[in-house]
Amino acid sequence: MSTPRPRMYLSPPSMSEFEVEAAVTAIRSGWVAPLGPEVDGFEAEICAFTSVPHAVALASGTAAIHLGLKALGVEPGQDVLVPTLTFGATAFAVTYAGAHPVFLDVEETSWNLDPQVLRETLVERARKNALPAVILPVDLFGRTCDYASIVALAHEFEVPILEDAAEALGASHGSTSAGSFGRAAVFSFNGNKIMTTGGGGMFVTDDKSLADKVRFWSTQSREPLPWYQHEEIGYNYRLSSVLAAIGRAQLRRLPAMITRRREILAQYSRNLGIHDGVSLIQDPPWGRGNSWLTNVRFDLVRHPDAPELVRLALESENIESRPVWKPMHQQPVFKGAECHLTGAADRIFADGLCLPSGADMTDADIDLVSQIVVATLR
Repeated sequence: MSTPRPRMYLSPPSMSEFEVEAAVTAIRSGWVAPLGPEVDGFEAEICAFTSVPHAVALASGTAAIHLGLKALGVEPGQDVLVPTLTFGATAFAVTYAGAHPVFLDVEETSWNLDPQVLRETLVERARKNALPAVILPVDLFGRTCDYASIVALAHEFEVPILEDAAEALGASHGSTSAGSFGRAAVFSFNGNKIMTTGGGGMFVTDDKSLADKVRFWSTQSREPLPWYQHEEIGYNYRLSSVLAAIGRAQLRRLPAMITRRREILAQYSRNLGIHDGVSLIQDPPWGRGNSWLTNVRFDLVRHPDAPELVRLALESENIESRPVWKPMHQQPVFKGAECHLTGAADRIFADGLCLPSGADMTDADIDLVSQIVVATLR
């Protein structure tokens, strides 16, 4: 009886002895609970990496969005503009603030918020004196939005931007790092991201007052008194020191991991891009992605049902792949939400697939996945 193939995951963490040593050192230091030198160091190093001056390490990217919206003054009953093609946490966090997500479609170059749809929505809402509280663009799958257009619109209509860069640490728009756009931004260090702390996130901003608010609320809104006194509702949202230590080790390895993820996309492109009806999503013209996940689209006229057939063929070989995020306007939990759609997100969800992209994949792994894809299409 043959030994089953070890499972090939979509985007597993890349861990080394460097991270093990960092975690052990943090534990031995006695700084195990949240806060301390590891958290301070991690925040400072994220600031240096992104060139954004203020950072607050939090329990998740979702927590960072929640407190970011609160810091920007979002109140219950207000509206926040969200691209429909995103992970649910982006929209969920809007509801934590008591606000309503309004879903806008995406463009098909980067799969991010469509500036034309954004303009039409803002014009319509300005006419009704009903501008949204915040624009919440998402840098999907490690590719930045068309920020030249989006930031200009935000300024024109005087609506603040909170950038969801959860998937895009290390990506850029021109020469500017993801996380640098709008009033503030968030990163995620979930287990499957480009780098991980096992869980966790970061709020970053140019505005010290926003960072101070988020830091205060995330530590249970404790007043600076000898006893526990709370004059505002607080949240247990801070990152632990051990996870911060792992994050610092990961951040030192991040440039090499991004290089490898980009190599993986390039090899998939060589293997699959020569086949009719198959296209690999590349960097948009305005930026350089981190290639967190390799995305492929299939021509459904040439290859009907290809995304699901390929997914099942890979699964039969114990290889994980995944459909593109199901658009928020299709999610039952958001049935009835306001939407402004062109059909782009629906098309991407129908014909797109995410292929295994972990930084520790070998060239042989990539070739194997490619061979299964090609054999399935034939």
